[in-house]
Amino acid sequence: MLSLMANDTILSLIDAEIARLTQVRSLLAGIGKVPVKVTERKGKKAPAKKAAKRRVLSPEARKRIADAQRRRWAAQKAKK
Repeated sequence: MLSLMANDTILSLIDAEIARLTQVRSLLAGIGKVPVKVTERKGKKAPAKKAAKRRVLSPEARKRIADAQRRRWAAQKAKK
């Protein structure tokens, strides 16, 4: 009788594990699919993206940045 109970318990545990693995497999199979991005709808093309506007530094700002960098280089060189 003990052997029979053990077999039934083992079989029910195996069935539960198979059910769990089947569920995980179906979830993973669904995740692996990548949705296709639609770029055209009803014959219309997707709008073109505008290029990012470039930021322009004034000559004074460039000079301040360059002078500050030269000071950093000089300080680094003085440490050596």
